[in-house]
Amino acid sequence: MYRASRKYVDTSDSRTGTEPESEPQEPNEPPAASEPRRGWRRFAMDTRPLRVPAYRRLWTSTIVTAVGSQLTAVAVPKQIYDITGSSAWVGAASLAGLVPLIVFALWGGAVADSVDRRKLLLVTNSGIAVTSLLFWLQAVSGFESVAVLMVLLALQQAFWGLNSPARTASIARLVPESQLPAANALGSTVMQTGQVVGPLLAGVLIPVIGLPELYLIDAVALCVTVWAVYKLPALPPLSEVKRRAGVREIVEGFRYISAHKVLLLSFLADIIAMVLGMPRALFPQLAAETYGSYGEGLALGLLFAAIPIGAVAGGLFSGTFSRARRHGWMVIGAVVAWGAAIAGFGLSRSLWLAVVFLAVAGVADMVSMVFRGAILLSAATDEMRGRMQGVFTVVVAGGPRLADVLHGSAGSVFGAREAVTGGGVLVVAAMLTLAFAVPALRRYRI
Repeated sequence: MYRASRKYVDTSDSRTGTEPESEPQEPNEPPAASEPRRGWRRFAMDTRPLRVPAYRRLWTSTIVTAVGSQLTAVAVPKQIYDITGSSAWVGAASLAGLVPLIVFALWGGAVADSVDRRKLLLVTNSGIAVTSLLFWLQAVSGFESVAVLMVLLALQQAFWGLNSPARTASIARLVPESQLPAANALGSTVMQTGQVVGPLLAGVLIPVIGLPELYLIDAVALCVTVWAVYKLPALPPLSEVKRRAGVREIVEGFRYISAHKVLLLSFLADIIAMVLGMPRALFPQLAAETYGSYGEGLALGLLFAAIPIGAVAGGLFSGTFSRARRHGWMVIGAVVAWGAAIAGFGLSRSLWLAVVFLAVAGVADMVSMVFRGAILLSAATDEMRGRMQGVFTVVVAGGPRLADVLHGSAGSVFGAREAVTGGGVLVVAAMLTLAFAVPALRRYRI
């Protein structure tokens, strides 16, 4: 079993010299893990990380920004479509955002391993807020330029690529190792809730206050995150060796992954689940052909909402699994469950049964996210965590987009239901083959 050293930092304010608001624990000390949880509480979300003031501030700010970011995510494609009347331009804008996200996430991971992560988060969160403000200015001025929108989207995604690795890598410095799954469950649940609430709220607000104001709300919400990051303790590199953040350091990150099988397998598990088993590109076809008798609009909305709703439910009841110590087996089981649920969805002719299978898939995805995230934070040394999170950001962003191409092509050749069912079966077969061919993942535990 591979274990890496980590340091749980004192959460006092290092700039003012105030006393810590709670007693820090040693990283390998699991006192809270032995606390009894009786009755319904043993199934509910594990909230122990919220006892750490620094993490609590960061998590609380995420509640606001998770919804605000989705307002912008809805507003950009809506504005582009309003200007052009073309879905092709909406797709091109998505690509314009993906490329800088990939480039800057990889570089941002290297940067996060070479500087104080708190300072990096301050700069990048401020940059995202300014970009949202620029979105608002161009919208309220009636400029109506797709080129400007695509440039702003690329800039925003570049800042996000720099921000995401540092933000996630910082969690391992704020909470004890035994609480990493619980912290990941808390964060993932908020983000998934934002993906459900944000678009619904955008749909309600656009007719009332107009599209430009969605950008302004997001910019204001990001100010909460900037304040929360400002209140974090300093998070400089633990190693005294000065590092650059260039191509060589990025390459070192990939070499580190290849040298530590459990890290490589955690990435491969996500790629298997998302590339082979994410069927969202086929939802419109299924809504029209298979579930059209229920109402195409209703069917499409339910299909897109089912997985996030299942993920939120999994997060709310994450106390049932977040204390598990065999992290590798939890990832394997979750990916297999995801594949089985997707296959069941593909075989379903009833819309309601299909929604149930997708919701189950959402629960499995939440479990997988929680423990893959915990493995990346616990199995990597602190000087490599930023780069691991940079690669993770690329995998999470790129996997579903590759799945859209794969499933869209397979659906046009074999049929939508056949493509979905076959993808689910392939996920189960590939994950089980990988798990038993390479034992590092199933042996990993904390």
